[in-house]
Amino acid sequence: MKIKEVKCKNALSKSKLPGLDYSLNPYRGCIHNCAYCYVPNILRIPREKWGTFVDIKKNIPVILSKELKKKTKGVVGISTVTDPYQPIEKKYRLTRYCLEQLLIHDFPVCIQSKSDLILRDTDIISKFSNAEVMISIGTINDSERKILEPNTSSIKDRLKVLKNFSDIGIKNSIFFGPIYPTIKKEDLNEIIDLFSSVNVKEIMIDNCNLKPGIWENINNRLKQNNHEILKSSLKNIKNQDYYKKIRNNLIEICKNKNIKIVDAF
Repeated sequence: MKIKEVKCKNALSKSKLPGLDYSLNPYRGCIHNCAYCYVPNILRIPREKWGTFVDIKKNIPVILSKELKKKTKGVVGISTVTDPYQPIEKKYRLTRYCLEQLLIHDFPVCIQSKSDLILRDTDIISKFSNAEVMISIGTINDSERKILEPNTSSIKDRLKVLKNFSDIGIKNSIFFGPIYPTIKKEDLNEIIDLFSSVNVKEIMIDNCNLKPGIWENINNRLKQNNHEILKSSLKNIKNQDYYKKIRNNLIEICKNKNIKIVDAF
C-alpha cells in the first residue's frame, strides 16, 4: 500500500448527490478495495491501481476551517468518493479533525462508511444539531462480503454501529447497495428484520453500477476466490428485471415496518 501525504487547495466541493449540499473527502484512494467501486471511473484512475494507494490530504482541516467561515450552511456529505473511516484514519485522524471544524459552525453532516471505526468519534458526532450516520451494507452474508469488500468491517460490526448511534438519538440509515446478486426474494424479510432490529427508519437502495471495468473486476475477484454461488448469481447484476423485482418487494415489505425506501440515483 502506497501512502503519500499531499496538500489540497479545497476542502468542500458542491455535491450533486440527493440530500447533500457539499462533499468532503479527507483522503484520495481507499484501502477497502471494494470490487464494484465506481470511484476509479469518476476520478479517472486506472482500476488496477485502485486499492493500492491512499493520498493523505494533510492540510484539509486547516483549509476546511477557512472555508466554513465563508460558506452558506448546508449538509456536508463525508465522504463521497472514499471511505472517511478506512483503516488509515486510525493513524491520521483527518475525519475527526474535520468534524471538529464542522462542529464549531454546526454544519449538518451525513457520514457514510463501511467501518466501525466511526464509533471512536461518537463524542463529537453526538454534539451536532443535525447529524446522520449512514452505513453501507450490500449483503448480510459475511463470506461474500470478504470477497468483494476485503478490507471492510464485518456486517455484524456495521449493524452494531447503527444500533449504537440509534441508542443515543442520532439518525441512522442504511445504504443497501450495491444489492448483491445472490439475494433472493425470500431473503428480503430476514434482511429487513435485521435492519429493523437496529432501529433503521430509512434505507437507500442501489443496483450495481456497471461502469467500464467493474464487471471484469468482479469476475476476476470471484475467480481468485472460487465462490461458486456468487459466480452463478453474477448474471443478476446485468438483469434489470432482477433489481426491479427486489426493489418492489423491498418497498412492499417496508410499508408494514414504517421504513422509508429511497432510490440512490
